[in-house]
Amino acid sequence: MILIYRFLTILLYPIFIILIYVRKLLDKEDKNRYKEKIFPDYSFKKKKGNKKIIWFHAASIGEVHSIFPVIQNIGNNKNIKFLITTVTLSAGNIVKSQLSKHQNIEHAYFPFDINFLIRNFLNKWNPNLIVFVDSEIWPNLIFEVKRRNIPLVLINGRITKKSFSRWMLISNFAKKVFSKFDLCLASSKESEKMLKQLNIKNLKYIGNIKLANKTKKRNSIDKNLKVLKVKKIWCAASTHRGEEVVCLKTHLNLKKHYNDIITIIIPRHIKRSEEISELCKKYKVTFQILEDKDVVKAGKEIIIVNSFGTLIKFFGYSKSVFMGKSLIKELEKESGQNPIEAAKLGCKIYHGPYVYNFKEVYKFLNHHKIAEKVYDDEELSKNLLNDLKDTKDNRNKIVEKINKLGEKILIRSVKEINRFLI
Repeated sequence: MILIYRFLTILLYPIFIILIYVRKLLDKEDKNRYKEKIFPDYSFKKKKGNKKIIWFHAASIGEVHSIFPVIQNIGNNKNIKFLITTVTLSAGNIVKSQLSKHQNIEHAYFPFDINFLIRNFLNKWNPNLIVFVDSEIWPNLIFEVKRRNIPLVLINGRITKKSFSRWMLISNFAKKVFSKFDLCLASSKESEKMLKQLNIKNLKYIGNIKLANKTKKRNSIDKNLKVLKVKKIWCAASTHRGEEVVCLKTHLNLKKHYNDIITIIIPRHIKRSEEISELCKKYKVTFQILEDKDVVKAGKEIIIVNSFGTLIKFFGYSKSVFMGKSLIKELEKESGQNPIEAAKLGCKIYHGPYVYNFKEVYKFLNHHKIAEKVYDDEELSKNLLNDLKDTKDNRNKIVEKINKLGEKILIRSVKEINRFLI
């Protein structure tokens, strides 16, 4: 099976090259470094000195944020250098923004999983330990890594039912791939159960490493904070089609009690901003599509955020947040958005009944009364009204609970990784 996979990846190589060039034209790739993904002689830097190299592969933004606490806890050893590879441009930009703060970290873009690209990459970097994050499984890389006897670890190991079903269609091959890992730290009990069936031997459940990331409010001067802090506000984040209707109905319910209520809607896909504005017209509420660096205008009831990377800022404004992709029955098997950043900023979180991807995180948050399940606009409105009436600031208590759990998960994760560095 691995031979068939290798043949197919080589066959598709010209298409991958075209794809990257198209993405470059669409500003979805790094214009100066996109060749790292597709050509063997474009790795960003070669290994320097005699330091051990630990390679962390974190495909996108959430995974990147989760590994910095791990690196900082391992990084006291002066004989270690860290390589972080990413796939997406946004994740790459986050790593690059941190390089000045961490002299022992290098960044590269992950090459396509084609055998000659992988071999060239490994020859240049020669890592002593490789750590995958979440659900990144690349067969050519995994087989080549084990051929070289390099320890291979999967942290925050996560697998969805859909992915598990696909792997089980080629179960013999899947078991050979997953058996190559020397250690897997599962992010949830459900993922642990499925990963065990895929033949991972050294498998442990510790918890979601994303809880260990430190999330801080941005203290920069913000004109919108001055506008919003004198209003009653709440935030609906990562919403999907169908959920904005619930948000607008909730807004109208709240408006019966508070004339100055402002609802901030941050759709999961910002290209839907115009679609949401049409809903606002239908429900006869004033709205503003807020672009990056725009100032909230007076008299606007609904603020539709139309920019990337602003979730933390708006979580900082709101003590109550509804997390989307949780009310849509059709999305049940891939439901749920990450509530951790909102929780770490002390927000009370509301969500629908469908939170498959973050089931155990929500279970913890619900147990500690940090999150609560709602089924419709009536329930959401009722809870938000209670929050708006409550003048107590419970944020510090919420943050303390989250940080304590995150610290435990971080300590255990680092301890397991350190076993390979002795």
